[in-house]
Amino acid sequence: MVNLVEAQKPLLHGLMKMAGIRPTTVEIEPAGTSMSFWVPAETLSKPNKKKKPSNKQPLKPKPVIVLIHGFAAEGIVTWQFQVGALSKKYSVYVPDLLFFGKSCTGNADRSPTFQAECLAAALAKLGVTRCTLVGFSYGGMVAFKLAELWPDLVEAVVVSGSILAMTESISEAELNRMGFKSSSELLLPTSVKGLKTLLKIATHKKLWFPDRLHKDYLKVMFTNRKERNELLEALVIAKQNPDIPNFTQKIHLLWGENDQIFTMEIAQQMKEKLGDKASYEGIKKAGHLVHLERPCVYNRCLKRFLASVYADGDDHK
Repeated sequence: MVNLVEAQKPLLHGLMKMAGIRPTTVEIEPAGTSMSFWVPAETLSKPNKKKKPSNKQPLKPKPVIVLIHGFAAEGIVTWQFQVGALSKKYSVYVPDLLFFGKSCTGNADRSPTFQAECLAAALAKLGVTRCTLVGFSYGGMVAFKLAELWPDLVEAVVVSGSILAMTESISEAELNRMGFKSSSELLLPTSVKGLKTLLKIATHKKLWFPDRLHKDYLKVMFTNRKERNELLEALVIAKQNPDIPNFTQKIHLLWGENDQIFTMEIAQQMKEKLGDKASYEGIKKAGHLVHLERPCVYNRCLKRFLASVYADGDDHK
């Protein structure tokens, strides 16, 4: 029987190619670490040696935007409504973090820091020297870490439905509030019932899909369960009051006001801790999956912030 989710991939890939991005794989180190990426087509274009010299001025490089996915889906599934909206003015890069899509590693490190290190190395190999990160949920934690460790690489950060660090107290409190014993029980469902529960918590409006589609989604999107469970375990840190990094970048918290996983109150508290560099914007009638529930509103807010970041007109590679 055809897997309905797998069958939709060619259509999604076609839409990504229409938006001007193409798939590639970046080898990062000899230990078997590689990351799958969707990158601007011109990044992969081979120079045409027969092309005649032109008197036209070379086009100004577009600012680079890196879209970092969350825990329940790979890159282009997460950001399917954002790529096309951004690709006209920006060079859009969409990675799959380690153990998502075809990204993998032989390294035993499962920390967000290691994800950030690999992402930074991959972007360097792709020729990216300056970019803005847009991170959702787990991807937001990776984005924060990348901005902290590589300030020269990261121009600005947009985060939705995420926090700076998952402490033991925050993890326990949030899971208890939602009625779960562990983060893997919430984020790595093994049954249709579990997936329906996750979607119910992650969205503002109730969604209905046939059970078969839920079963197919579980098979396609929840692979590498052992490694992903280790990623979740590595998120939680023992330190109850971690130091707030001194970020040099503008940070925009773009939130669904009905987020039940990381609430609007958590976002506003985080803004206060981050200080003057941070701004907050809420989107009504949207939950944790704000970028999928209200993509048009989300895209307008995102583009408005990006326009403010790049209003100086400087070149960005």
